[in-house]
Amino acid sequence: MTTRWVLAVLAGVAFVVLLTWVPFRSLSLAGGTASGGGAASSRQRGSCGPGAEPANLGFTLKDMNGKDVKLSDYKGKVVLVNFWATWCPPCKAEVPDLVELKGKYGSQGFEILGISVDDPIEELKPFADRFKVNYPLLVGADRDDVQEAFGPIYGVPVSMLVSRDGKICTRFMGQVTRERAEQAIRSLL
Repeated sequence: MTTRWVLAVLAGVAFVVLLTWVPFRSLSLAGGTASGGGAASSRQRGSCGPGAEPANLGFTLKDMNGKDVKLSDYKGKVVLVNFWATWCPPCKAEVPDLVELKGKYGSQGFEILGISVDDPIEELKPFADRFKVNYPLLVGADRDDVQEAFGPIYGVPVSMLVSRDGKICTRFMGQVTRERAEQAIRSLL
């Protein structure tokens, strides 16, 4: 429990620092904004802009059922990598939108990977049942290497939208809503 309080305080401090340096909106690593802002018109549909960096998908994590999940198995799909925690109110608030997006675009090659930053595996299944989660929930506790590969991650939730060719196109800082994510997802499908 102490770890959660320390993380919560650190996340709060980081959030205040982030608000000082970065406008409170989505950041796009490839130009444009996550809410659209013309990003799709400035790049070819289905790909990121020229400044996009490759996502490190060379990790294997356990899912909530204890099975190994290789992130590299999702290459070729549009993937929203969502870092979250069960105790985080904005994380809980964004789940219904993520569930809706997965249901709407899953058949078109869209996937969500929810990486819990500090929850034990036994807390993930009840969370998934309660919120009717329709995408994989992965155990990211004690996996600083994964957070560093996608980071820096100063607090949760944070999500990265990865294109079919494995590049990070958009980073959503804070709670991502369906409206903020949908245009960015559609531009990559």
